[in-house]
Formats: sequence, structure tokens, C-alpha cells
Amino acid sequence: MTISEMLQQSAVLTFFGMTVVFIFLWFMIVCVNWVGKLVHKMGWDKDIQETENKFSVRQSGSVSPQVTAAISAAVSEYQQKEEIDHV
Repeated sequence: MTISEMLQQSAVLTFFGMTVVFIFLWFMIVCVNWVGKLVHKMGWDKDIQETENKFSVRQSGSVSPQVTAAISAAVSEYQQKEEIDHV
């Protein structure tokens, strides 16, 4: 078997291997999407929807003063720590 024949065989095997992987991944994506639609249609995701609604961000975009104070304190502490580390 010559080098050119081995290169040709390896190219064919590579092509078929990559094609099999591509088809398998495509099939998995289709199946996952189908199962997701089935779960949503059957209503089996109600507990997830309720949890998302409970912890969703307010539509107005306002942040409570306690959260603002906690973030400000954390940033201030981080900046002070960075100043000490660089000295």
C-alpha cells in the first residue's frame, strides 16, 4: 500500500467518521427539542414555571435599597483590599 493510498483511505475514514458524528449530534438536538416541546405541551414543567415567576426580576428594573447597600459595601471592601495588596 503506497502513501497516497493510505492518505486517501484516511481521508475517507475521516469524512465518514465526521459525518456519523454530525448526524448523531443533529439527531440528539432534534430529540431534545421534541422532548422539550412535549414536556411543555403536557404541562410537566409547571413547577419550573412557578419557580421562575417567583424569583424573576421585577419588570420595572428597580432594585431594593438593601441590595444596593450590600453591593456598595462589597465593592468598597474589594477596593480597599486591592489597595492593601498593591502597597
